Amino acid sequence: MSSILYIVIPCYKEQEVLHETARRLKAKMESLISAGKISPESRVLFVNDGSTDQTWPIICELHKADPLFSGVDLSRNRGHQNALLAGLMTAKDRADMVISMDADLQDDINAVDAMVDKFYAGCDIVYGVRSSRKKDTFFKKFTAEGFYRVMSFLGADTVFNHADYRLMSKRALEGLAQFREVNLFLRGIVPMIGYQTGVVEYERGERFAGESKYPLKKMLAFAAEGITSLSTKPLQYITGLGFLIFAVSILMLIYFIIQWAVGNTVAGWASVICSVWAIGGLILLSLGVIGEYIGKIYLETKDRPRFIIREILDDKNSEGRV
Repeated sequence: MSSILYIVIPCYKEQEVLHETARRLKAKMESLISAGKISPESRVLFVNDGSTDQTWPIICELHKADPLFSGVDLSRNRGHQNALLAGLMTAKDRADMVISMDADLQDDINAVDAMVDKFYAGCDIVYGVRSSRKKDTFFKKFTAEGFYRVMSFLGADTVFNHADYRLMSKRALEGLAQFREVNLFLRGIVPMIGYQTGVVEYERGERFAGESKYPLKKMLAFAAEGITSLSTKPLQYITGLGFLIFAVSILMLIYFIIQWAVGNTVAGWASVICSVWAIGGLILLSLGVIGEYIGKIYLETKDRPRFIIREILDDKNSEGRV
């Protein structure tokens, strides 16, 4: 018997592209169903992330016209990662495998076939990875690749050139549900789940319509969120910096003693400078040590809801808080 596939698409102000996205996904789903690769109960699940345009009315219209399209309406804007998680957790109990992708049609829909094949070959997680960045400008390529390298350097392990285009099995989603972080960065959390993984390379296209929801400013904020939610390495670097400055202060103390011995100094200058260096190093060291604990507490103590669902358009309607 064929497995049920849900394609989860977070949407924020995507009224310009939704109809075209729905048209292309319907054709892809129908071809997979006719080929016997997926069950007729498979669905496309749009998640409205508090859009203020016509995104949700369009989703309702699509659902009314064709049960292939389902919808989740969040109570307010929660950000891309929380909206994506809302869709994944909604699909978890309804599907055998779930593919997440963006609504802008930059992710190659034809890569879905290869992802499904890898699922049947035993992969619980299949990453969609860009094969090249030939279409990107130099600035876009430099900043995007720099993003992954900086994330790796600061301890947030991610799959290079992979965004949120991936397939996850029900088992993998159940593993994801056990991660309760409020500060969510799925690109770093999913690799922690384990299980057998695979990679499908694809060529990323141009955005079909509308504007990018991730300009440089948001990308920098996104990187900071990923680093602070997954790693305490920045705090460790602060500790290391404290040790370094303290060591330099000891060397400076030796230097000033030598200068005093040869009479090449101003009275009181050495003691003041050494005190500034030593105290500054000790303060940074102390902040680093305390920060190690605060960082861990910070990651564990917040328990706010990551999203609140207002309405679900599917075979089984329900509301939820996760």
